[in-house]
Amino acid sequence: MNDTRNVTDEFKGMSEEAITKILDSRGSELHIAIENLERDFNIGSIVRTANAFGVRHVHIIGRRQWNKRGAMATDKYLHVKHHPTVNDFVAHIGTTRQIIIVDNIDGAVDIQKAELPKSSVLVFGSEKSGVSDDMKAKATAIVAIRQLGSTRSLNVGAAAAIAMYEWTRRHIY
Repeated sequence: MNDTRNVTDEFKGMSEEAITKILDSRGSELHIAIENLERDFNIGSIVRTANAFGVRHVHIIGRRQWNKRGAMATDKYLHVKHHPTVNDFVAHIGTTRQIIIVDNIDGAVDIQKAELPKSSVLVFGSEKSGVSDDMKAKATAIVAIRQLGSTRSLNVGAAAAIAMYEWTRRHIY
């Protein structure tokens, strides 16, 4: 069989359901949430990165539509849930998860020094406007990725990859 999907050899020839079941059995506790992003390539990139780091749940808050090309079909093996509002998202995740916003705004703590509990939801917002005030009010913490260059911010997909790596480094590696 010539399986041309973007999956590792371990999963070649397996159904989407079988792959999802295996990944669910060994996935991480980390959840990812994306708020205020437009229908752009970044959401797909974040979903693909979430898959790479064993994240099983991605929450999209606000607009339902997103450009799935960047996900390279990895969304088929994750649990992607849409929430129309921040309140719907918070009600869904309950009180067992810490909401950690990743943004370089005033008052954010350096991600290297911040607590990133095992039961975290890392939240990423628009490069233009960040996360909403409603989300900031629900957050346990806001963390930033320290930068050395002249640019004001990282691409949100790149920031998500760094933050997921940092969480994974602490809790899995």
